[in-house]
Amino acid sequence: MRGRGVTAVLGPTNTGKTHLAIERLLAHDVGIIGLPLRLLAREVYDKIVARIGPAKVALITGEEKIKPPSPRHYVCTVEAMPLDLEADFVAVDEIQLAADGERGHVFTDRLFHARGFSETLLLGAATMRDAIRELLPGANIVSRPRLSTLTYAGDKKITRLPRRAAIVAFSAQDVYAIAELVRRQRGGAAVVLGALSPRTRNSQVALYQNGDVDFLVATDAIGMGLNLDLDHVAFASLRKFDGQAHRDLTPAELGQIAGRAGRHMNDGTFGVTGQVQPFESELIDRLENHAFDQVGMLQWRNRKLDFGSIESLKESLRETPDHPRLIRSRMVDDVIALENVSHDAGVRELASGRAGVALLWEMCQIPDYRKISAASHAELVGTLYRFVMSDAGRIPADWFARQVALADRTDGDLDTLSNRLAQIRTWTFVSHRAPWLDDPEHWQGRTRAIEDMLSDALHERLTHRFVDKRTSVLMRRLRDKEELVAEIGADGRVIVEDHFVGSLDGFRFTPDTSSDGIHGRAARHAAVKVLAHELGARAAALSAASDADIVLKPNGRIAWRSSEIARLERGDGPLKPKIQLLTDEHLGAIEREQVLRRIEAWLSAQLNAKLAPLVALNEASDLSGLARGLAFRVVETLGVLRRDAVAGEVKALDQTARAGLRKYGVRFGAFNIYIPALLKPAAADLLLLLWALHAGRNYGIDAEALPPRPQQGLTSVEADPSVPEPYWHAAGFQIAGGRAIRIDMLERLSDLIRARVSWRPTEGGEPAPSGAIGDGGFRAAPELMSVVGCSGEDFASILKALGFRRERRTLEPAEVRAIEPAPDGNGSEVPAPANETATQPDLAFDEVWRPGKRNDARKPETHQAKGKPRRGARQAQAPRQREQRPGLERKARPRPSDSSPFAVLAELRRNLAARRPEGN
Repeated sequence: MRGRGVTAVLGPTNTGKTHLAIERLLAHDVGIIGLPLRLLAREVYDKIVARIGPAKVALITGEEKIKPPSPRHYVCTVEAMPLDLEADFVAVDEIQLAADGERGHVFTDRLFHARGFSETLLLGAATMRDAIRELLPGANIVSRPRLSTLTYAGDKKITRLPRRAAIVAFSAQDVYAIAELVRRQRGGAAVVLGALSPRTRNSQVALYQNGDVDFLVATDAIGMGLNLDLDHVAFASLRKFDGQAHRDLTPAELGQIAGRAGRHMNDGTFGVTGQVQPFESELIDRLENHAFDQVGMLQWRNRKLDFGSIESLKESLRETPDHPRLIRSRMVDDVIALENVSHDAGVRELASGRAGVALLWEMCQIPDYRKISAASHAELVGTLYRFVMSDAGRIPADWFARQVALADRTDGDLDTLSNRLAQIRTWTFVSHRAPWLDDPEHWQGRTRAIEDMLSDALHERLTHRFVDKRTSVLMRRLRDKEELVAEIGADGRVIVEDHFVGSLDGFRFTPDTSSDGIHGRAARHAAVKVLAHELGARAAALSAASDADIVLKPNGRIAWRSSEIARLERGDGPLKPKIQLLTDEHLGAIEREQVLRRIEAWLSAQLNAKLAPLVALNEASDLSGLARGLAFRVVETLGVLRRDAVAGEVKALDQTARAGLRKYGVRFGAFNIYIPALLKPAAADLLLLLWALHAGRNYGIDAEALPPRPQQGLTSVEADPSVPEPYWHAAGFQIAGGRAIRIDMLERLSDLIRARVSWRPTEGGEPAPSGAIGDGGFRAAPELMSVVGCSGEDFASILKALGFRRERRTLEPAEVRAIEPAPDGNGSEVPAPANETATQPDLAFDEVWRPGKRNDARKPETHQAKGKPRRGARQAQAPRQREQRPGLERKARPRPSDSSPFAVLAELRRNLAARRPEGN
């Protein structure tokens, strides 16, 4: 029966199939095992050599041949299996690859024709059960269960993946990007791609297996034959390019990769990461229970090729199978190369006999490692074919030497080294075709040495780029629970094992982010013990520190020992800012609460010391009614409240209520209700910060960008129009004209002006205040200007904003002398206006200010004695206001008739006037 003597051992990953094959191989005198990858072949070869020595084991791959004089066991890639060798035992691993579009026809051929005299094993996935039962009805099918459990672990960020994990992507660009992220966050990762040479892949795998790194970033190359100690497999992508198109992976392919998690009796997990959507429940169930669809069609190629001519060879390759389970293999690299090279007339002329056609077909099977283009590969095949078919019958040594020399360099980046490796692997494959070269053994050694050199250089570049050596060392020591030597310098530098890992500023640890430093979590894990001890000591020291050691910066940051440890944020009210600690996770919960309590106590002391009247007013319990409401408004505006905004409430306050507010330091000024004690610089600075935290953001101002408060000692400054008026109130200033005037100075100016406006000359009375003229007006005397620290038009703009109007007239010389300053300081100078000049040297201008209609509708009217304008001024303004009322026009008075009483009376008056004698 077809298949008699064949045993198919089928099951999911981690069932011990390869281990079984090795044991059965060593039980026979002569045995052959075919493996899907050169990398896996090398791994199995090393295991067998370790048990029975190198003298009895041969390694045969397309690029490598290690063959002692009398080997007993042959470890090969499936393509390189010596089928003409009489062997007691034959095994083919990963037989499910018979369905692969690229290499499937080779595995199908071995399924039918690879046989051992005593025993034949076909190893593979359970999805091959139906195909083998149908194609080899005499075969014995053995199912092996998985040794460990595979469980879905869901979606995890790359930075939160567990140790001993593999992250799978399907392009070199994605693999490199993920490996770079892992290096920054977790210390490093090994990289495995199908394009790497076996030596480079082995070195990268060893980096992971030895524990130098805890993560592996790979393509689906790990899904075939690599035995790794993986606990978790995370898919960063679910699509791949299969050589023809981009497509989604099948459940069976996902299962082959996910199954690499968990080795021997250790359970494993799988999941997704990055932008991949979580798996659906149906797919999870299939992966966990290894329930995949059976393989349908196997790739098949005619093994009885006709080398009579190129056309007959092509025709034999087109032959179709006669079994419904088999399908003719699609055009793959060797057939494509034959099609392309056969268009060359020179090649067709040389390939005129069976030997020539057979040689051409053999050369078409040179692997296309370079992957430049099909035409470029066909051109290489044609060149080599012409050399071998020439009279010399060999590839010229000088030409071959030049090609090899092009790859004999280790400079360049990862892509450059990978390209050189692809080239030298091609020449390594050619060198193992002895009839094609004069000295094949020399070139085998030469190309092997260059490939090893490039592989080591590529491994070094990958390690340098994607592995932080110091991080991996520290992580391994932490994993092994070794005691680390760590210390913190006086400048906050954290040193672990003589390596700088970061800086401690206050209660925050900042890992080193330099290119050759230790990054991310690795640094924090390495320094966590020393940090915990140091932060606990700092918390205790802060609790014992005096209030003077803690400083509040203008931007709302709280500093201790020159380090910022907290910041103030908007709270429930102006006097209740919230404290946000500037700490990280290394500060324990108990210590954090200790630090917070200390800063809260310090802040409360600061508010009570600098803002005592405002705090007392806020907590006043003896105020009620309107007084309590007004106190709330004063607290809400941080001690300065515009009087015109609460004019009605103020008017309604009785004397008892006013006295109650004055007890807490509240003063009722002409323009503002304020607390004079809060105008001191220390209090004003704190109030300004509290305003920025609570209300400043409504005006586009926050504590970080708070404009500087006017310098101490200035009574007024130029008002920046971009700064909102509430800022000036919080700072203790009020806008008047183009100046911002300190609130107490504005009230003092108001008092001085009121005294001059109300002064009237009396016999034997007191002398006039400077600038008073006795008729309700006043001149801008130096005494007034010194109060607000400005003169000229700046001072004029203030007076206009306060509701005064300016009058000017020309004075005679005698009048000028009369108002010149007297020795006792009384009197007022009369400077000429800035925009006017006297036409005669003995003339001057008298400039007088009088209460009048205010120019700025936002500013309060000038209050005279008892808070009201003078009666005369009010009466004088009334007619003008009536005349200027919009919509009212004065109507012409009608003329009375001649017979009316008014007309008769007028006529009598005229007659009397005419009869009165002159002079009376």
